[in-house]
Amino acid sequence: MLTLENLHVDLGEFTLDATLTVGTGRKVAILGPSGAGKSTLLAAIAGFQPATGRIAWNDDSLAGRAPADRPITTIFQDNNLFPHLTAAQNVGLGLRPDLRLTKADETQVEEALARVGLDGLGPRKPARLSGGQAARVALARALLRHKPVMLLDEPFGALGPALRDEMLGLVRDLADETGATLLMVSHEPEDARTIADEVILVADGRAHAPVPTAEIFANPPEALRDYLGR
Repeated sequence: MLTLENLHVDLGEFTLDATLTVGTGRKVAILGPSGAGKSTLLAAIAGFQPATGRIAWNDDSLAGRAPADRPITTIFQDNNLFPHLTAAQNVGLGLRPDLRLTKADETQVEEALARVGLDGLGPRKPARLSGGQAARVALARALLRHKPVMLLDEPFGALGPALRDEMLGLVRDLADETGATLLMVSHEPEDARTIADEVILVADGRAHAPVPTAEIFANPPEALRDYLGR
């Protein structure tokens, strides 16, 4: 269970507050207007953005922990691939940051690439991958990190509708297989309908508690109605 208690981010002209709980294994979409603080919320949870208040996983406080020491893996908008490394090496970073991989490690990398549909593409560098393939490399690396919480910050924003749906399906399947708790920022309400059990609305300086997806779209609060253009 992921718990935020009196979380407060102060960026001067902008502040964000949150007190909420996300159940273990839940898939949650984070929606809200541009600039509302969706990415800021993920950054605070991951440890990249300083914040006050309490962040805990299964009642274990994450205060003071560096991002790498938290039970969290994050996939960013640009997928955070290193251009000078091959796809296999980028995935291998999920196991060993120094890339001193054993034969067993290399086997795990190959299996992770195959699981996301990239069998045989390990030697390619990011410049020789399509946008969808690059996103799959990032997913494979996240798989090998074996973290119980996965944060996605619009990693499929540049993909076309068909490929986007395919990637969302893959993320849903991987989350189900691993039991990971998933929080995904999106500007697309259909993403929430496709993948999310619940929705966190971020608006007016606050991240609101999760609401079941069907319920929030059937009876959207004013901030969501404004965002949807209703």
